[in-house]
Amino acid sequence: MKSRTYYRYIVFALASLVYIPASAQQQELSLQDAITLAVSSNPELKASALEIEKSQQQRVVARSLYLPTVGINAQANHYFQLTPFFGFGETTAEGKIPYGRFGGEDQLGAAIAAVQPLYNPLAYPLLQRARLQEQESRAASHGKQLGVQTLVKQTYLRILVLNERIKLQQESINRNKRVLLDSRSLLLQGKGLRVDTLRAYTSVKNLEPDLVKLSYAVETSKLQLKALIGIDSLRDIVLTDSLVVPAPGTLPSEEQVYNEAKANNPDFQVLALQEQISHQGVRSAHALRKPVLSAIAQYQVQSQTNNFEYGNAYYPTSSYVGLQLSIPLFTGFSTQAKVKQANYSKEQSGLTLRYAHEQLRASVHEALAQNQETILRLQNTAIVKETAQLSYNIIQYRYKSGIASRLELTDAELALTTAQSNYLEAVYDYLNARIVLLRIMGSAE
Repeated sequence: MKSRTYYRYIVFALASLVYIPASAQQQELSLQDAITLAVSSNPELKASALEIEKSQQQRVVARSLYLPTVGINAQANHYFQLTPFFGFGETTAEGKIPYGRFGGEDQLGAAIAAVQPLYNPLAYPLLQRARLQEQESRAASHGKQLGVQTLVKQTYLRILVLNERIKLQQESINRNKRVLLDSRSLLLQGKGLRVDTLRAYTSVKNLEPDLVKLSYAVETSKLQLKALIGIDSLRDIVLTDSLVVPAPGTLPSEEQVYNEAKANNPDFQVLALQEQISHQGVRSAHALRKPVLSAIAQYQVQSQTNNFEYGNAYYPTSSYVGLQLSIPLFTGFSTQAKVKQANYSKEQSGLTLRYAHEQLRASVHEALAQNQETILRLQNTAIVKETAQLSYNIIQYRYKSGIASRLELTDAELALTTAQSNYLEAVYDYLNARIVLLRIMGSAE
């Protein structure tokens, strides 16, 4: 008996250890918390932040064209045969030019050289292009951040609506179960028909699969939300915010939304910056045809000896400063091709920007139309829901009084469930349309 009791204590302790971490994994989450976590932990946003770092380093690379380059070269050679030098003595009768070999078979040389660009036509457009690319990376990162925030809001909203639909579905099932119990009771008393019991049982069973479907939809949406905010998929989350429907305000005009989208939407800022970047690409391509002027300097140490006796050798030095001019004359038609490519890229970016502005007008019109439509549908479904609730209450009272039939009560319950579901769908579409309109305008709130 003692061993069994001890075994039970062990099992209970192990079960407690398993239970405590599971409960600790639960995390309460408001919408603002979800957005904050997404901004700080979303992998896509982290990758876009690294893209900004890359663009900053590219600007350092472009700035290097203005700065001097300094390098050290060192070389040590051992000659099995010394290098020949021609022209010693007179040419032989056979026409051969005499040569001689002199110097040490072990040779050492070291030099430090510096080049300072004085005029490089490629430097300025490349630096400007790097600065624009950094701005483009920041705008793209901001756009991804707005996109992630929008997805977080939509997913959070979808979970709230699904939870409300689960409550409504459970209430509908409970109502039909009460009807089923009443039908069975009346059937046993001989006051009801078997067909009423079968109809009530069928109604209950038809509603249960939808409840399971909604539960799985909530689980899937929670997994999507956890992936967006960058937390462990095994951690359970509990949404603390409730479904709130703000009063519809006055919608802005299409021209106002269009202008705000052009000014604040990061996607269009990226397109405008890409057009400027392509312009600097054209300038860079044309700069390849221009000469480059640099100041050069070198300090060199040399030595020659035999049998590696560098300790007993001379180390003469030499140094110079000068100017170096490089003029491109022929590059195998590559420069002309690069200029054409840059012009084509500039034309492409301009066409893309203009097309995006035209598409924006259609998107703005569609977003405002959806907002207007969802406001009207929300108002109508709210009235229908109240009417259906009132109708159900009246018919239920009449049914209990023996005036209304069970079929009328079933129809009223179905109408109430449909009206409540349609209202929740209208709420989701209304709030989602507001989120989409704010995203188009480039606003997070």
